[in-house]
Amino acid sequence: MEPWLIWVLAGLVLLGAELALPGAFLLWAGLAAIGTGLVWLVAAPGFPLSVLLFILLMGAGVAVGLRSRRRNRHAGSELNTPESGLVGREGVVIESNQPGLRVRVGDGDWPARAVSGLPRPGEVVRVEGVEGMVLRVRGLG
Repeated sequence: MEPWLIWVLAGLVLLGAELALPGAFLLWAGLAAIGTGLVWLVAAPGFPLSVLLFILLMGAGVAVGLRSRRRNRHAGSELNTPESGLVGREGVVIESNQPGLRVRVGDGDWPARAVSGLPRPGEVVRVEGVEGMVLRVRGLG
């Protein structure tokens, strides 16, 4: 069997294993193996140089992945925060007492603080913001 074909098949096996196993490490190894196989197809560099090429390609892939992960971490920093899914939604006041409110939004009950006035139980409110785990709400009526 040709060496370039072995590298490409090994890369495809690694990419297939990436689908079954968690993480992203096998992705870079699979892509590096396919890249090494394509270089073997064009010019046969020999085994020591092909291993070095594989290591360099894998290192470059990991570096690109880490750089894009670091860049995307700041762009989507509000992805799983409470305010990303609650602000703008409507809820119903369950309890209304002086220290605070209890509001049902969707299937969850949240502690809340009224932005203006003190809504009564059963009144519909809109979430305007989130401070920690406390919703800031305003009555709609």
